[in-house]
Amino acid sequence: MFVRLVRESLVRNPRRKLLATGALMVGMAVATATLTIALEVGDRLAHEFRNLGANLLVIPQSDTLPVEIGGVDYRPVDEGAYLNERDLGKLKMIFWRHNILGFTPFLDVPAQVVPSVGGKPQPATLVGTWFDHSVPMPDGTSFRTGLSFTDPWWKIEGRWFSDERNECVVGSAFAAKHPATAATGKTLYVAQSDSSAPPIPLLVTGIVSTGDAEDDAILIPLELAQKISGHAGEVRRLFVSALTKPADALSERDPATMTPEEHDRWYCTPYISSISAQIEQVLAGTSVHVIRHVAETEGRVLHRVSTLLWIVTLAALVAAGLAVAATSATTVLDRRAEVGIMKAIGATNGIVVGIFLAEQLMLAVLGGMLGFLLGTGLAWSFGTSVFGSPATPRFVLLPAAVGLAAVVAILGSLVPLRRAASFDPAPILRGE
Repeated sequence: MFVRLVRESLVRNPRRKLLATGALMVGMAVATATLTIALEVGDRLAHEFRNLGANLLVIPQSDTLPVEIGGVDYRPVDEGAYLNERDLGKLKMIFWRHNILGFTPFLDVPAQVVPSVGGKPQPATLVGTWFDHSVPMPDGTSFRTGLSFTDPWWKIEGRWFSDERNECVVGSAFAAKHPATAATGKTLYVAQSDSSAPPIPLLVTGIVSTGDAEDDAILIPLELAQKISGHAGEVRRLFVSALTKPADALSERDPATMTPEEHDRWYCTPYISSISAQIEQVLAGTSVHVIRHVAETEGRVLHRVSTLLWIVTLAALVAAGLAVAATSATTVLDRRAEVGIMKAIGATNGIVVGIFLAEQLMLAVLGGMLGFLLGTGLAWSFGTSVFGSPATPRFVLLPAAVGLAAVVAILGSLVPLRRAASFDPAPILRGE
């Protein structure tokens, strides 16, 4: 009998049922879309933020004159210790190896530049680095990395140098100071400042704009810089681009003060602090510093975007609840006579409330399922338009969407159902 009453109740006033189902569907669609994006926004935005440049700086632990501002090394280029180039492949052997998107070594060499044979030497800084380089890994594989992976936003007019040739790329500021000689297609002659060796000719293949100190330098292949400086197989500093999770209370604690359980959770979470510690473990004798202006920008934006998504989700659920409450209240008022008759023939308040509640739950299941499908489509469209690739459907959110719809339907119906339970059948049957 109860099932029959619920079934007959559902077919009455279809417009009102469609309105309640539609409200739940829209609310669950927004909730599904925002939750899907929230689950992916961290990784998606982290990948986008990698265009800001590297977020970690690795230097020798025994280096001298520790002058660092904002995570950038400002020590003299001709002083300090060096890193072993052969050890760089170990970066891809740490626990969070897949979060290391790229790394780029730098070797600064003070030099004299001769615009042409017989010309007057001029002081300059040579910066040896990689643009697109294959690094051998300890496990026998290789990993391509360089400026194209850690600093893709650098703008170049012309092309980058080739590692196998005596070529260079000049910074935009250096080119502006020497427009006649530091131009694409010209040849520069360089030699180390304190060396009597003959100058090495370098073909200028492009002019790069970085917005940093490299604008006033000459970028050359790392191997050539090592040859000129006499530091074969060595680099001065290493910039690393790593995917990280925004900092929280655990990430900012000293690992030495953590319990074993906390340390395991910290180590197995891609915090920038845990990745830094793992790099220091595999690259012995190094010190890893966070480039604060990059890391802090990522954390702030991720926190604000996540907060916005949760606010939108809450607003959608509240709106759906209000719509359900309105339709439920109207339904209860329209069916006062039916409620009076049921109570007059012996129906308890539990049976009356159960009929209306079962009706709302069935509408919630339908609205939740339809809302999940619509929300998945919205997330797919949003991911494509914003991130350039569709968001992955999260089927684990289907039961969550149905459950949220049920909760919203129950909460929205509480006041009308309480009113239905309080109806006195006698006045209703007398038509009062």
